[in-house]
Amino acid sequence: MADFDEAVWRKSSRSSAQGNCFEIADGQSAGVGVRDSKNVAGPVLVFSAQSWRNFLCEFKEKDHG
Repeated sequence: MADFDEAVWRKSSRSSAQGNCFEIADGQSAGVGVRDSKNVAGPVLVFSAQSWRNFLCEFKEKDHG
């Protein structure tokens, strides 16, 4: 299991004012961590750096396409 205890988390720029927020910790050897900002002690989804880049590319294409 990946350890993100010492990770630096940042809130997504796509987070909403209604509290639908997530945080990202990248630059970790385990991969890119994603968590719910309202439940920081909760589970962390971990993606490989390449998978995360692929996701962002797809998201940007659909968002601006």
